[in-house]
Amino acid sequence: MSLIAKLFGSNKSGKAPTAQEAIQKLRETEEMLAKKQDFLEKKIEQELGTAKKHGTKNKRAALQALKRKKRYEKQLTQIDGTLSTIEFQREALENANTNTEVLKNMGFAAKAMKAAHENMDINKVDDLMADITEQQEIAQEISDVISRPVGFGEEFDEDDLLAELEDLEQEELDKNLLEIEEPGDVPLPSVPSTSLPSKPAKKKAEEDEDDMADLEAWAAN
Repeated sequence: MSLIAKLFGSNKSGKAPTAQEAIQKLRETEEMLAKKQDFLEKKIEQELGTAKKHGTKNKRAALQALKRKKRYEKQLTQIDGTLSTIEFQREALENANTNTEVLKNMGFAAKAMKAAHENMDINKVDDLMADITEQQEIAQEISDVISRPVGFGEEFDEDDLLAELEDLEQEELDKNLLEIEEPGDVPLPSVPSTSLPSKPAKKKAEEDEDDMADLEAWAAN
């Protein structure tokens, strides 16, 4: 049995595995190799410690430990290369699976669009748009008619009403002018009811004394 068959298992039915199945198998292999890496790294550290422990005191044991360390390092390098290859293959499969799903969904959407347009063509679309435009125009006309004011007074001409308003204003202006030119019977102001203030008593006594002196002078002559 080949290595690929061992890794992915035998396929007796002859049917090719799906991308998801292959991706899952590659992930399992990556986990297995990662565990092997951890094991080898520990073994390398262990053999390195053994070599340091024996040193030159026991060269044979130290050299054997270093040889085992070299083998483990070689296996670790091989596993690193294998993991890189598997990772590249897994990513390629994931991208292919994604592309397949995208194309599948796009094909599904294309079928849905084709079904939606099955009974439509450009002429039908043009007719439909013309009908929509016509109905919009009718709706606008109806709206204009409904919003137009109707009722009492609409039968009068607006220009006639404005002329009548101007006549009324002129008539009121003329009336005001006549009232200014002919005031009519305007009531005169009333006479003050309060009496004028009398002369002061002291000043009156002085005037009386002056009159008496004039009279005596005249009698003496």
